[in-house]
Amino acid sequence: MNHTTQTCFTPANTSCPPNYQMLKEEHEVAVLGAPHNPAPLRSTMIHIHSETSVPDHVLWSLFNTLFMNYCCLGFIAVTYSMKSRDGKMVGNPTGDQAYASTAKRLNVWALVLGILLSILLIVNPVLIFQVYR
Repeated sequence: MNHTTQTCFTPANTSCPPNYQMLKEEHEVAVLGAPHNPAPLRSTMIHIHSETSVPDHVLWSLFNTLFMNYCCLGFIAVTYSMKSRDGKMVGNPTGDQAYASTAKRLNVWALVLGILLSILLIVNPVLIFQVYR
């Protein structure tokens, strides 16, 4: 077997370091011989999908349940938020997104109706007081 190696003698003042990895591989090929397997090398690719975190709106639902629970929308939103959180723990992204979306809609409606009801409860007595004055 005709095998030639090219060595690089490096004095301290040159910037050509020896390539030990290449020398090691050449030595292994010289001792063991070339691979005898004619089959092509196979590679495996693993695709790791990044998990998109969907907010479950639990805190918002609890706020609406405690402070602005108009027609029990806050309580229903808490239920859907908990179902969304359970879907996250189980690993069901489609159910998780659906429950989170429903909880968000219920929270928006509870917040809007709660604010409107609060405004009416403040404005209505003021108007009644001005009429009877």
